[in-house]
Amino acid sequence: MEKDKINNNIDFKLLAGQKLMVGFEGTELNSDLEFLISELKIGGLVLFSRNIKSPEQLKKLLDQIENFTLQCKITKLFISIDQEASEVARHKKPFKVIKGNPSINNKADAVDFAKTQAIELNHFKINMNFAPVLDVVPKNYKSVMEKRVFKGNAEFVGELGCHIIETMQKLNIMAVAKHFPGIGRTCIDSHFDLPTINRSIEQLLAEELIPFRQAVKSRVAGIMLSHIFYPNLDSTWQASLSTKIAKNLLRDEMGYKGLIITDDLDMKSVKHDIKTSAKQILLSDIDIVLICHKGPDIENMHKEFIDLIKHNEKKFESAKKTFERITDIKNKYLN
Repeated sequence: MEKDKINNNIDFKLLAGQKLMVGFEGTELNSDLEFLISELKIGGLVLFSRNIKSPEQLKKLLDQIENFTLQCKITKLFISIDQEASEVARHKKPFKVIKGNPSINNKADAVDFAKTQAIELNHFKINMNFAPVLDVVPKNYKSVMEKRVFKGNAEFVGELGCHIIETMQKLNIMAVAKHFPGIGRTCIDSHFDLPTINRSIEQLLAEELIPFRQAVKSRVAGIMLSHIFYPNLDSTWQASLSTKIAKNLLRDEMGYKGLIITDDLDMKSVKHDIKTSAKQILLSDIDIVLICHKGPDIENMHKEFIDLIKHNEKKFESAKKTFERITDIKNKYLN
């Protein structure tokens, strides 16, 4: 995929579609998947347990998807999965299961975990893992993330996370650190409601942001934004739709040049309509929107992106930058 293609012959479907990473139903290539790939020109797919019956079935499914994408002469897809191997693991038996974050206490454990995951994911041509979790949970704090995090202070969390990032990416699996700027101090699950964290920027810099700064230095391929409201950072928008958090803090102040990805927009913590969300995503230099369930939101988001980038130069430039970042990272990891 060539960068200058978008300048010489603007493909608005492609510009919009590459911003979408979506979930799907079923365990084999079907008409819904073919539509997402050929018509919406999506950037990637995310796998869930509902898509996996056996190793043989998964291998066949991903081979079918790859072959169909090639037939359509479309850029290769990000094929992503949540394989934290803590409480969250889409690959379970009969796949090899390895203990994840809460049981990782040193570099050797982190490297072993990352190698095991990378070998397994490479076998199935899965190229992106939504891991590691870099949230920091203070000692004796009752957090919803308690069973999904490394046990230790912010520096230790960052150190272990970077061993995982660097090991997986050396083995050609893109790592996605989450959940920026840190959700360790929340007791409410953002799948069901919108949590608020009243931390100042000074407090975040002294703790929650430390692991993410380390991940940026390790050139992590992606960083996932949380669906949390941080009123001291942005009094209007939650992190996943915030220009102040995604663009000003993560891009400009922290110097992050990789992919910025939202958490799943299907979560109940996202209370905005599709048009509003699409506008904020473009304004905030967010590259990829995660929509994990089949439904009208995927096609509607695609249409909103097209409408916005067709009629607004600033939003077009944002989409073009995203296209270039996605092109660069796909050329690096998918060729």
